[in-house]
Amino acid sequence: MLIISWNVAGMRACLRKGFADFFEKINADIFCVQESKITDAELDFRPEGYEIYLYPAKKKGYAGTLVYSKKKPINVTYGMGVEEHDLEGRIITMEYPDFYFLTLYVPNSKRELLRLDYRMKWEDDFFNYLKKLEEKKPVFYCGDLNVCHQEIDIANPKANVRSAGFTIEKREKFSKILDNGYVDAYRYLNPDKVMYTWWSYFARSRERNVGWRLDYFVLSEKLLPHLKEVYTYNEVMGSDHCPIGLDIDL
Repeated sequence: MLIISWNVAGMRACLRKGFADFFEKINADIFCVQESKITDAELDFRPEGYEIYLYPAKKKGYAGTLVYSKKKPINVTYGMGVEEHDLEGRIITMEYPDFYFLTLYVPNSKRELLRLDYRMKWEDDFFNYLKKLEEKKPVFYCGDLNVCHQEIDIANPKANVRSAGFTIEKREKFSKILDNGYVDAYRYLNPDKVMYTWWSYFARSRERNVGWRLDYFVLSEKLLPHLKEVYTYNEVMGSDHCPIGLDIDL
C-alpha cells in the first residue's frame, strides 16, 4: 500500500501548479493533503476510484486536511474531540479492521513563538488522543508536524534554536511520542541521511537545498514488520513543501 502526504499550501493554488499530474502519476492508495484551505463546495478535484474525506477549518482559507483513499475505512472521525483544537480542520482519523491511520496538520507556533503555549497544549491533547486509539489497535500517521526533530533535520540548526519549527519544547514533545512506542519511519530507515521537505521561498532556499524536514510518517512499533520504504519526492514542485511517501504492507 502506497500512502502519500503533502502540505500543498492551498489546494486550489497547487492544482494550478501540477497537483493533478503528480496525483495521477503516483497512483497512491491513500493520498493525504495538509493545509488544503478549501471547502467542499470549492473542491473541484474529485478523481474516480477514490473516497474523499475533507475537514475544512471554520475560518475560510485557513489550515484544513483532505484525504483521497481507494481503501474505504470502516469509520472516519474528524478532530480529536477537543473543541478549541477542532475548529481548524487538523486531524482526520481513518479506522480500518487492523489499524488506525491519521493525517495531521500540526499548528505552527508563528513568528516570535506567539502560539507556542497553544502548541504545547495541542501536543499534550494529541498525545492523549493517540494513546486512547492505541488501546484498541495499532496507529500510524502522517503529515506536516511543524517540527524538525534533530539537528540533522534542519540545514542551519544553531541559527534556528528559537525558530518556530525547531524549539526544544516542540522537539521534546515529539521525542515523548517516539519514547512511547512510535517510530519516525524515515529516520528509522535512514539514520544518517540528510533530507528536507520544506524550503523557504526566500534567498533561493530550495535551489540551494537550505531546508527543513517538517513532514513525517510515524508508526507504532507494532507495525514496523510491515514497513517497506519511505520516499521523499523533493523534485516535485507546487508548494513550499514536497510530497513524501510510505510503502507499507497492510
